[in-house]
Amino acid sequence: MSKRPEVLFVCVHNAGRSQLAAALLQHYALGRVTVSSAGSQPAEKVNPAAAAALAEWGLDITAQVPTKLLTADVEAADVVITMGCGDTCPVFPGKRYLDWQLDDPAGLGIEAVRPIRDEIDRRVRRLLGELLDEQD
Repeated sequence: MSKRPEVLFVCVHNAGRSQLAAALLQHYALGRVTVSSAGSQPAEKVNPAAAAALAEWGLDITAQVPTKLLTADVEAADVVITMGCGDTCPVFPGKRYLDWQLDDPAGLGIEAVRPIRDEIDRRVRRLLGELLDEQD
């Protein structure tokens, strides 16, 4: 990729997994990647347990607002990472799609969300390494 890569994280409610992933990638990328997230059926607010799990690491997503997935979001992205959005995510040729099978933190307490956060963190770090290698 010659330009700054664009990554879109998609889950159903855009309140937990995709918000966690977007915040972590944004944090680690230091402006080298454009990051967005959306949901097929967005919730009214970010999952409080997901926000609390990130707050433990000094990241604040409480001001984030879950947003509706639009076709334009997918068109703009170089990499689309789905996290249980099912068949609602449009597919375009030339895009890189990854499906991260992760537990949904909806309705879970922080103790159950921490392992989800940690797994997302591992995957985000690996993805960032791949994206930066592709830029070189």
